[in-house]
Amino acid sequence: MSNKPIATTNEVIESAVIRAPLSHVWHFVKLQQFDKFWTAIKEAQHVKGVSDETDIVKWTFKDGNSIEVKQDEHSNLDHFITFSIINAEPELPYSSVVNTIRCWAVTSGEFEDSTFVRWTSKFSSDADLGEFAFFQT
Repeated sequence: MSNKPIATTNEVIESAVIRAPLSHVWHFVKLQQFDKFWTAIKEAQHVKGVSDETDIVKWTFKDGNSIEVKQDEHSNLDHFITFSIINAEPELPYSSVVNTIRCWAVTSGEFEDSTFVRWTSKFSSDADLGEFAFFQT
């Protein structure tokens, strides 16, 4: 019998309904304002000395850890943002993760005028299940 770790999916999907209209929620789904969207973040600040073509923001968490994230895609029409972690303190135990957050307006039913949010994280193959807890803060 092998002592190798069992292969797992490298994708985690979380979702929620936020009881606020899409126009209010989408305003905070920006890397520079993410501390207003994700309560685990103490501060979000633009990293100086980076090209005008690339947005890099440092998120400092309430526990003192920090990550630098790079915006890969952003659409105000389709209400999604994709970003990668490019640096972390302390260092992460996997080599990469790409995140996409997508928002939709809820247009009917009990949650009408709310926002459905889906956060997808795609981890590199060197991550194991324990690392996925990083985004469950």
